[in-house]
This record gives sequence, C-alpha cells and structure tokens, in this order.
Amino acid sequence: MATEIKAPSFPESVAEGTVAAWHKKPGDSVERDELIVEIETDKVVLEVVAPEAGTLSEIKVEEGETCDSEQVLGMLGEAQEKAADDKADVKSEDQQSDAKAERKPEAGKSEKQAASGKKHDVKAPSFPESIQEGTVATWYKKVGEAVKRDEVLADIETDKVVLEVVAPGDGALAEIKVEEGAQVESEAVLAVFAEGAGGSDEGEAKAEASEPKAESDSDEKVGDKILAPAARKLVAEHDLDANKIEGTGKGGRILKEDVQKAVKQGSAKKTSDKPAADKPATDATKAAATAAPAVEGERPEKRVPMSRLRQTIAKRLVQAQQTAAMLTTYNEVDMSAVMALRGQYKDTFLKAHDTKLGFMGFFVKAAAEALKRFPDVNASIDGTDIVYHGYQDIGVAVSTDRGLVVPVLRDTDSMKIADVEKTIVDFGKRARAGKLGIDEMQGGTFTITNGGIFGSLMSTPIINPPQTAILGMHKIQERPMAVDGKVEIRPMMYLAVSYDHRMIDGKDAVQFLVTIKELLEDPARLLLDV
Repeated sequence: MATEIKAPSFPESVAEGTVAAWHKKPGDSVERDELIVEIETDKVVLEVVAPEAGTLSEIKVEEGETCDSEQVLGMLGEAQEKAADDKADVKSEDQQSDAKAERKPEAGKSEKQAASGKKHDVKAPSFPESIQEGTVATWYKKVGEAVKRDEVLADIETDKVVLEVVAPGDGALAEIKVEEGAQVESEAVLAVFAEGAGGSDEGEAKAEASEPKAESDSDEKVGDKILAPAARKLVAEHDLDANKIEGTGKGGRILKEDVQKAVKQGSAKKTSDKPAADKPATDATKAAATAAPAVEGERPEKRVPMSRLRQTIAKRLVQAQQTAAMLTTYNEVDMSAVMALRGQYKDTFLKAHDTKLGFMGFFVKAAAEALKRFPDVNASIDGTDIVYHGYQDIGVAVSTDRGLVVPVLRDTDSMKIADVEKTIVDFGKRARAGKLGIDEMQGGTFTITNGGIFGSLMSTPIINPPQTAILGMHKIQERPMAVDGKVEIRPMMYLAVSYDHRMIDGKDAVQFLVTIKELLEDPARLLLDV
C-alpha cells in the first residue's frame, strides 16, 4: 500500500516553501526516518523524512517548485514492490555499464571523475523583505575540495545576521561564481556543486583511509581544537595558540570570527621562552607576510570596508535623529532593594532555574508593567498613523564584535524573571556567534540598552525606529544620599528615557520613568501589581 509523503505544517508566518532538493529518486529504497527531501522557506530549511521503510515510487513536486503546508510531495511504496524488478534491472545495468565503458572520457579527466554525480546550483538563502542584499563574507571551501553533506560552504553577511550556505550533498565545488566581498541578492547563484566529485583518485583514497575522523578533511586538528580553513589561515598569520581560542562552531569548531575576536582581545598569543627574533618563520607566516605587508612609518593608517551591519546601524541612527523629535529625561534609582533580593536568593535561583539571577530580569519586568500603564510609550509611528500595541515585546541591545544587535523578548508581561534571564543569556551567546535569526530581531515595541556593563555613568540613548522610546541603564555607583534626614551611602543608578516628542508628551515620559524607578525600589510591587 502506498504512503503519502507530505510537507510539514508551516508556521502561520510562512505561506509557502520551495522544494530545494530530493535526496532519493523514484525506485530508490528508503529506511524509516531517512531524509528524503528538503523544503526551503523564507526563514528556515525543513527536512522531510520517510514515515516508514519502503521505495520511493513517485515524485509529485519537483525541485524548484513551490508547495503549500502539508501538501503531498510524493508517494512511498512498499519495499517488496522493487524486489521483483531487481533481477530484470541487473542485465540492463550491465549493458549500460558496458556502453559507458566504451565511451572515452574527456581529455584531462579520469574515468571516475567523468562518471561523477549531477551538478547543483548553490544559491544564497531567501532573504526576508526587509533585506535587499548581502555580502559573501567567507568561502570555507575551494574548488575541487572534498565536502560532506550539510558542511558550511560560505557565510553571507547581511545588515542583520550572518547566513550560512551548506553543501547539498557529498561532493565538491566545481565552480565559484561569486567571490568574497561581492554583493549578492536573494537566491542568487553562488557556485556550482558536483555530487561525488572532489579531488583525484589518490586524494579520494586518502579521504577513505581517514573516514573515521569526525571532522571534515579540510579542517585541521591542533591539540584538542578543530580549526576551519579560514580560521587556520588567520591563526598562522597572527601566530596564535589555537588551544587558547574558544570555538563557537559546531562541536567546538573554531571559526574565522573566533580568531578575529581573539586577535582583538589579544587572548591567544603564544608564550615562548625564545625571543621572537630567534623564532624561525613557518611557510604559512611567510606567505601571510607576503600577502599582507605591515603598514610602516611613524603614523600608520589602516583602511577597511565598513561591514553591512555597521552601515545599517549608522543609517538607522542618523535616520532616527533626523526624523524624530527626540528628547531625553533622566532619573536615578536606589538599587538597594533589588541588590538585597538578588543577594538573598541568587544561589537558590541558580539551583531552581539553572541560570544566574541578574539585574536585567527586574528591569524588563518593570518596563513591561510601566508600558501597560502608559500605552503611548508602547506605541509606534507608521507614516501618519499611530499603532498602539496590546502586547509588550521588548528588545534588549546586545554588543558583538560585528556591531550592536537588538533581539526581542516576546510577550514580556507573561514571562517570568527566570525566563527573561535564560533568554537573554541565549541571545548573547548566539549574537556573538552570529546565529540569531532575522525574525528574532524584528517587531519590538520598546528597547532597553545597558551601557553600565561597560562603565557608562550616564548617556543619551537613541530611539530604535519605528519605536517611540528607549530605556538606558547605567553603572551602579555608591553615592551619598539624604535618607530620612540622614546621609547614607546607597548604590545608585542613573536611568535615561529617550522619547519621540511627536508621540509622547513630556509628562507621560517622566511618569513612565518614575514608575520604573518605584517598581525597582520596591520590587514587591511587581508581584502585587500596585
């Protein structure tokens, strides 16, 4: 009995998908839960696996065609349906192989290379409507280099996230059409990929001999660390100790961004008893010195292109200052109550929720409560319309080596402090690794930024359009305060709210900030909703 192979149920925000690749052909046997086909949507790639063991009998939606949620993609027959035809196929296969043997391979190619699998176009992912184009940041593989299925081929940097392009199967790149640094549009062809190709017979024999290794052939293992090709090159150029670099890639793999971060922080320099002058230069460092000569002179300068993310940040910040009637109001909050509560319960909180109790959870919950009381602050401006939001989606600014990103906490009114803390920690890790999704950074109604972690005592935050307000946190510093007619030393923090005066009156902005101050100075009010 035939079984239908259906597309998965798409989320509400995804209307349709595209059949990216069929991994089985009609007549191929399939095991239960084996990957059959991949569907690419505007946000993610969905895998469709076999509901049971059998034989792929029919493909209804070909590669490149669009499909709807739960649409029938193909038919899966019982495994016995193929068994009857196996003997008949043997003879025809022998005849085909004889015919192939008579054909003369093309000049310069071995027989094995001539019989390699079909070729695929390697395309850029589908960009959301808000992203027009991206830049090819890094190619991790060269033409002819062996590649495993789902191994990262290239990174595409957009103005919001870094997108990975992975191999559609086992094989090799036959041609790279878009070089590093070039701009590409959504679904543009980046390269040509050949299944089953990759190097000479001798290289394939070596690959087979080293098959038990978990990492790809192009990766290099240094001590306990696995380096990607681009990372290996940078390590050699800067003469770094790879064992001191923390890898954020799959399985702890060290990526190019990890090395760049280590170079910036100076945390992976080699320690040696020998003077640097006595240290013999390796071939890699010599090649690097030739390729990138050091800038000489007493007043050196270095010119590098601005990243797309940095360009977008600059554009949005200037746009905010030019279009919004922006003002900032300040206040200060006594953090004694929050710090005492945190000190009393931080160990218990860690054991109960497996995450540390920080300050951001209190600020997010206080801001969510204040936004409910002052709907104008939670609104946004769309042309000549005002959009009032009946929910509180708060963006939290996260600093990375590539620039500032603002992932969004959804429905903060219903979140617990533990949920807030866990999500923010996850956002921070994935932001620094460039793994945040585009949908996670869109749609916020309010933003919180914390310059205090860098030591800022007071600042004027800039609004994140189309939002109409932003809260700035700062450094906690002990100051003498007048309390009940006496001078006491209290841990104080300056708070700043920048707001768009086109939408928010000064009275509402001040009262909004005072509400946050009162909720933080008496955290019990958050529980009692008073």
